[in-house]
Amino acid sequence: MELKIFITFLLLLLLFLFSIFLLFGGKKYPDRLPPGSLGLPVIGQSLDLLKALKADKVDKWFQEGITKHGPIWKASLFGYPTVVLHGPTANKFIYTCDGNILTNSQPPSISRIMGSNNLFELAGHDHKRVRAAVALFLKLEVLKQYVMKVDEEIQHHLQMHWHGNHEIQVQPLIKTLTFNVICSLLFGIERGPRRDKLLPHFQDMIEGILAIPINLPFTQFNRGILARKNLVPMLIDLIREKREALEEQKQHANPHKDLITSLLSIRNDDGSTTMSDEEIIDNIILVMIAGYDTTSILLTFLVRLLANNESVYSTIVREQEEIAKSKAPGEALTWEDLTKMKYTWRVASEMLRINSPVILSFRRATQDIEYGGFIIPKGWQVVLSSSMTHMNNDIFENPTMFDPTRFEKHSPQPPPFSFVPFGGGPRMCPGIELAKMETLVMMHRLVTQFTWELIKKDESFKRNPMPEFDQGLFVRITPIKSNIYVI
Repeated sequence: MELKIFITFLLLLLLFLFSIFLLFGGKKYPDRLPPGSLGLPVIGQSLDLLKALKADKVDKWFQEGITKHGPIWKASLFGYPTVVLHGPTANKFIYTCDGNILTNSQPPSISRIMGSNNLFELAGHDHKRVRAAVALFLKLEVLKQYVMKVDEEIQHHLQMHWHGNHEIQVQPLIKTLTFNVICSLLFGIERGPRRDKLLPHFQDMIEGILAIPINLPFTQFNRGILARKNLVPMLIDLIREKREALEEQKQHANPHKDLITSLLSIRNDDGSTTMSDEEIIDNIILVMIAGYDTTSILLTFLVRLLANNESVYSTIVREQEEIAKSKAPGEALTWEDLTKMKYTWRVASEMLRINSPVILSFRRATQDIEYGGFIIPKGWQVVLSSSMTHMNNDIFENPTMFDPTRFEKHSPQPPPFSFVPFGGGPRMCPGIELAKMETLVMMHRLVTQFTWELIKKDESFKRNPMPEFDQGLFVRITPIKSNIYVI
């Protein structure tokens, strides 16, 4: 125990000294650094930002900095001196800048928990190579084959957890659903004890990814590190099983059976595997975390919206009932069915604008960069928030008003890089189509099988770091009996 405490103290001291080193690295340009304060080393303004996240007031936190210091300012966040940017031009700069100049390096808590080989961390050739391998499975032509599988998971979930209950907590249930879809579709793990063992580790990792990087017992960061440590051996076993199955079925294996099998199947010209096991593990964790929480948050907000907005609800119901009329009870949806859900996806897009699951993007300067008349010193962090353009009145008229018509074809389109719930440019999230598929299938099954009402009309949520409802969004549900499906 004493050795562990000593090592922890040493790591904190090194992080402190590194922060001091980076701070004085900026002294080369005393007159060209952005205005603002770095505060205390390591901690800086991290606690203030975390407080704003929990209160869902990140845009206010950013705006206060802009009002005080101007459009570009400096702070200290999660152990690093940081330059804060905002606006479409800043978004484009962040998402398209050469990865060898502005890397996608994340705060220490994220990189330690997700691993240094995940897509968020990689740059240049390595980023292109790994992204191409992951995107090969997540591209539209492949995902079209899995609509039926996603639909089966959703129908089974509703039968097990919704039918027969009068009151439910929406958010934790939908998190379970998206986790099950990921396990089935991306990793080939069917329902059972193996899935159940994975879930708590995911939850602990997610809570630790934006924690202050102090690895002491009982801290969120420590729980996230331990969760990764426990999860990796399970993933190693899974990769080994998939590799053995591929060897046994060389002539008949389906490389798109699941994501892990797909990654193991991709070969270079010399026959070697494109990705190492370490890269596969880190990117499995990335996809799991990204797909588990983000889609479930979108669906939870949509459930709340439909309980509060009769106009949107009735329009979605009409669209989905038209599709249901052409299906036999229990018949799986197809990709063609999803293409008819245009209004439903416009509603989802507007929800992503107002309540994006992920609102902070981090980068790291690998060299001194001139931007907006200031210098971003080498080693400094760069951060922006999507809410600063999503809620900008100059870009979206009446931005606080929920209006799905913003995304109709005839409506004025926002400037490039101003609507960025999935990122942009070469860093665009490769899982967009999977998120869209899950969202549309779930909305179809919900509105054709249930009606519901909020038990607590004004139930609030906090970001931790993603939106989390205080009571899990408690609702009272009523089944539409003629549309009960038996799986």
